[in-house]
Amino acid sequence: MSAIGNFLWFILGGVVMGLAWWLVGAIAFLTVVGIPWARSCFVIGQFTFFPFGREAISRSELTGQDDLGTGGLGLIGNVIWFLVAGLWLAIGHVTAAVANFITVIGIPFGIQHLKLAAISLAPIGQTIVTKEVAAAARKVNAERSVGTLRARN
Repeated sequence: MSAIGNFLWFILGGVVMGLAWWLVGAIAFLTVVGIPWARSCFVIGQFTFFPFGREAISRSELTGQDDLGTGGLGLIGNVIWFLVAGLWLAIGHVTAAVANFITVIGIPFGIQHLKLAAISLAPIGQTIVTKEVAAAARKVNAERSVGTLRARN
């Protein structure tokens, strides 16, 4: 089912926003100081081309550990990203979502654009995984949290 969704998504406009992500990544790469953001742009751009069956998840939620991108430096990087490019990509995704919501068949695509708009606001510290991997990570984190709560009582 996700293959059909990805095919329809790609031909009905997903390619435009994917290329927008790659354009921003190319510009960031050319500035040299933007290379860390460029890598994220290319990864999320690929995700934007074919989003069904995969999702973005925080690396700290996936691994259970904080890293460079999920800590204070990641926050600073996300603020810089938001001011330079994130807002514009989010506006593009929201505009595409509104256009998709006009038709009944476009509603799932509009929802996906809104998810991508949220990612475009703060992509540093995120990683793209299959839905099954994300669900498994969330289950492990939930079990860990329940164990911690039970230990307190």
